[in-house]
Amino acid sequence: MKLSVVVPAYNEEKLIVDSLRAIKQALAAFTERNWTTELIVSNNNSTDRTAELAAAEGAHVVFEPVNQISRARNAGAAAATGDWIIFVDADSYPSRELFADAAEKIESGRYLAGGVTVKLDEGPFSARCVAAGWSRLSRIMKWAAGSFIFCRADAFRKVGGFSLELFASEEIDLSIKLKKLARSEGKRLIILHKHPLITSGRKLKLYTRRDHLRLLVRGLFRPFATVKSREACQIWYDGRR
Repeated sequence: MKLSVVVPAYNEEKLIVDSLRAIKQALAAFTERNWTTELIVSNNNSTDRTAELAAAEGAHVVFEPVNQISRARNAGAAAATGDWIIFVDADSYPSRELFADAAEKIESGRYLAGGVTVKLDEGPFSARCVAAGWSRLSRIMKWAAGSFIFCRADAFRKVGGFSLELFASEEIDLSIKLKKLARSEGKRLIILHKHPLITSGRKLKLYTRRDHLRLLVRGLFRPFATVKSREACQIWYDGRR
């Protein structure tokens, strides 16, 4: 068995080293099973030292010139040679226990793909409540958070990967497609919860409440137009880090 970990990264020089080191430590959960692994960073047209730092940490760095999270993840997946792909965002810190939990589900043969609940590493109580609310919804709907998705490589390619039409919510779209494929194969998509993924709450500092409220209102009243517009999703694309 071979696992490919794909890390999309856009101007992540502040956090990517800590993220990659956490990932490399967590990979022990696979290597102790005698599985092989590879670590791929998809550099999404960064203008800082992201690519240099990733290479120094031993990652195979690929380049995606168009700023879009779907394209970045797809470019990393295109370079992956593993039987399974795990997507981890560059501001997230998976644990060995989380990877071990994913490995158990892969070994069982019952699952086609999965995700995990998330916790913020910082932020006010209200933000932690929002994260907890998302995690609950994620488990109910079987929607994987984009910060951590694992799936069979052939299944990912069969459903066409992440949608190039979307600049946000692409993980929900992928989850829906993978669930449909899983049902056709008599398998399931699972959201892990015993060992939540720790992910950065930095956007709470970088953007004002008004910024977040504006995005929320726009998303509520024009959901499809919002997720299909890079300009409407500037919280993810303006490069503020």
